[in-house]
Amino acid sequence: MLEKECIQSRGFRNVERDGKVVGFQFNIRSLYYRGLWLSQLRPATVKVDGETFTGDQITWTINGVTYKQDEMYELGDVHWGLLELATLTVFKEGGLEQGVHDITLSYAYSSSYMPPVMDELISSKLHKRTLILV
Repeated sequence: MLEKECIQSRGFRNVERDGKVVGFQFNIRSLYYRGLWLSQLRPATVKVDGETFTGDQITWTINGVTYKQDEMYELGDVHWGLLELATLTVFKEGGLEQGVHDITLSYAYSSSYMPPVMDELISSKLHKRTLILV
């Protein structure tokens, strides 16, 4: 079951590759009532405990497929549904320490019925949540 908030409390964990912690991930849900085509999404920014991550430091996994932020703009045939989770993986050597972390997520999307100049004003929101890494 999805939580009301964009940033979900389940799925917050460090990520290991080849026995090394290479980052962390958390799940989000789309709050847009129609869901979103990946080509509508604009790059996300994640801030954790005051440290900011952008661009190629972040990947999105939707429906089991992982995408780099800069390639999503070209994917007009992949849909992120309203009831589907997206997993954001943030690459940070060593990941995060166990304990409480303040997460802020910002991403924007375009809407077919809004002029481009309005996209940033309407769709870009800050989503904040305090999560515990165990």
